[in-house]
Amino acid sequence: MRYVFEAALWVWDARREDTWVFVTVPADASEEIRELTGGARRGFGSLRVKVTVGGSAWRTSIFPGSDGYVLPMKRAIRRAESLDVGDTATVAIELADF
Repeated sequence: MRYVFEAALWVWDARREDTWVFVTVPADASEEIRELTGGARRGFGSLRVKVTVGGSAWRTSIFPGSDGYVLPMKRAIRRAESLDVGDTATVAIELADF
């Protein structure tokens, strides 16, 4: 299953010494992913995904969050796509194991 959405980049405040930047997968897509995966999870409740943002593609995991799954945005990808915290990105994710 493939999901395409727009989301703003935000910083995870829990780890100030490290800069972890994420986007949040929309609630409707997050709910559909939960139903589709039937509770299958890896460490920290993660699910493996293939991601495309602009001309960049990579594999990573999404993690459950309070408002839906969250997707970490690697620094190298942010640089390559000229994205910063607060910017909105068009993101495509595809579940890797389903």
